[in-house]
Amino acid sequence: MNFQQLRSVREAVRRGFNLTEVATMLHTSQPGVSRQIRELEEELGVEIFVRAGKRLTGLTPPGETLLPIVERLLLESDNLRRAGHDFSASAQGRLSVAATHSQARYALPQVVRDFRTLFPQVSLHLHQGSPRQVAEMLLSGEADIGVATEALAGYEALVTLPCYRWTHSIVVPPGHALLQQGEPVTLEQLARYPIVTYELGYTGRAHIDEAFAREGLAPDIVLTAMDADVIKTYVELDMGVGIVASIAVDPERDRHLRMIDAGHLFEVNLTRLALRKGAWLRGYAYRFIESFVPTLTRERVEQAMRAEAAAVVAD
Repeated sequence: MNFQQLRSVREAVRRGFNLTEVATMLHTSQPGVSRQIRELEEELGVEIFVRAGKRLTGLTPPGETLLPIVERLLLESDNLRRAGHDFSASAQGRLSVAATHSQARYALPQVVRDFRTLFPQVSLHLHQGSPRQVAEMLLSGEADIGVATEALAGYEALVTLPCYRWTHSIVVPPGHALLQQGEPVTLEQLARYPIVTYELGYTGRAHIDEAFAREGLAPDIVLTAMDADVIKTYVELDMGVGIVASIAVDPERDRHLRMIDAGHLFEVNLTRLALRKGAWLRGYAYRFIESFVPTLTRERVEQAMRAEAAAVVAD
């Protein structure tokens, strides 16, 4: 048994049983991948994959049982390599962070700048994506750290830690009727105007929809976007009233718009930091996390990781 055989099995599942893609990913040939899988099956005495001729079409029942073990072995192999490198070159290496646009644009810039000052020899890679894509990058090992507001807590293979809470704001052009209100804006008043806000699954959109639904209101959402800057652009064009994350509004930068606090209208949102269960983090990764959320010290993060590992063993 060798790690190339295990990687061939794992990548076959990840690539939808397409051995051509597996061969490309592993920098080998398709016959080579097939041979590695066959040799492992022969050694274990079971068939891992269902076949239709020479094609793989799925996992057999034994394959379903073996796959998590294969994943764990490869993860621990990666952890072993990282641990050794952590001791031999503690200030050098690579750190990959996956985040949604709002986090990358508004919450992380100062953290990234400070990290680069502290660890100039660490290659920092910042990936942007939807909350689901952030989770998938963590699960695949493409990212070491993930930051998002939605979805992360729904993945059993991830450890999630709370970062900070935030609310939404309403943005309108100067002179808009909502600015003339003597009292705080209500959902009913807001629903009278066309609305420009986030796409489903982004930046607290679920809380926006839930608030209107509770009041029996059906807002006219005329445009959605992943990016608060895009939303604000179309508000400036008078296409509608914007609802964005409060952290995405800067009075100086957005001087052509006006902000109305919407903290009383929509549920408070919680941004989370996520890590893959069982993954080894380099020392500088803990420093990045603590720079982002000072309460998430290395001790606290490691404690959370150990607690999750113990829960898995107990199950």
